Amino acid sequence: MKSFESHAQNEMEMWKRKKLKRAGIVNRTAKKAQIKFNSVIPEKVHKMVTDSIKNMVKVTLAGSGFTSSNKIIVPESLEEKEKYMKERLSFYRKAAAVEGAGTGAGGIFLGLADFPLLLSIKMKYLYEAAQIHGFDPKDYEERLFMLYVFQLAFSSDAHRREVFSIIDGWKEFKKKAVDLDWKVFQQEYRDYIDFVKMLQIIPGIGALIGAYANYGLLEELGEAAIYAYRSRYFK
Repeated sequence: MKSFESHAQNEMEMWKRKKLKRAGIVNRTAKKAQIKFNSVIPEKVHKMVTDSIKNMVKVTLAGSGFTSSNKIIVPESLEEKEKYMKERLSFYRKAAAVEGAGTGAGGIFLGLADFPLLLSIKMKYLYEAAQIHGFDPKDYEERLFMLYVFQLAFSSDAHRREVFSIIDGWKEFKKKAVDLDWKVFQQEYRDYIDFVKMLQIIPGIGALIGAYANYGLLEELGEAAIYAYRSRYFK
């Protein structure tokens, strides 16, 4: 058990260094272009999109407890917790791939439906990940933590650094009762997945792209959840 925890801690630090490494020139250029594009969008449009995403996420999180049929028995050791997390991730990865293939094959209109469906799958996984570690996702603080885990997976390098510091110092941060910046949340998420999800609506290859993209996005979320809950466990 000790050897697993020692390995897990070393692995966590290596993953953190990899994720904090400065992005390549292509990613930096793309992010600058996205920032410029966002700056010309009227504020009322940003507010409308932000409110839509905010409501979508809150409804999804609230419904996750009712729609998840899996009964969670909290494992004792970190090794058992992470094994359980990977088992549930495997289930949700497959669900996301099937959903992505189905909406991708349907062209632009079903492609638009992919956004809330995929978001729902991601939130259900985070809901179960919290339970596996013995936290109650009905609590406001735990839902807030889940949303920072989400941002850890789907954010630009600059914002990810901020999220790392919040998760590493969660015990102190949660005492401040700071609400989430929903505008940043939606922009970071949208910018992160824009390109790959646009490819999904191309006729002929949409189904393949959708399945591959959704599988990969769940993989990234799973990695972020492993890191975030390890951080809390060791602290």
